[in-house]
Amino acid sequence: MKVDGGCLCGHISYEAEIDTDRVAICHCRDCQINSATAYGVVAGVIDGKFHLLSGQLKEYEKVAESGRKRQLSFCPQCGTRIHARTDGDPNAFFGLRVGTIRQRDQLVPKKQVWCQSALPWAFDISAIPRRPAQN
Repeated sequence: MKVDGGCLCGHISYEAEIDTDRVAICHCRDCQINSATAYGVVAGVIDGKFHLLSGQLKEYEKVAESGRKRQLSFCPQCGTRIHARTDGDPNAFFGLRVGTIRQRDQLVPKKQVWCQSALPWAFDISAIPRRPAQN
């Protein structure tokens, strides 16, 4: 599926091709910290088909829980995390942050990973009261 998106401030814009079967919820501790919430949601980019249209990404290298070195990319202006990839390994998972994708409402996660790190309440939030806006 062809998608496009960008960061919160508009400095970064991109287009990409993703595999909708590789949309995942990641419960690893790195995603919890980096997203400042319970988990991250990522979509797998197909064969490096990610194209930056505007702006320049800032990168940070992180050794993941798996032991793999991952390049985390951010907007240098607003800090929005855009993607994570493994430098020099075209077969490694290239995870585009679903929240940055304009078509995110069409992307339903197909699996959850790193569930051993999941916060105990993260699997069922259906009973928590809901509001249509912050109020």
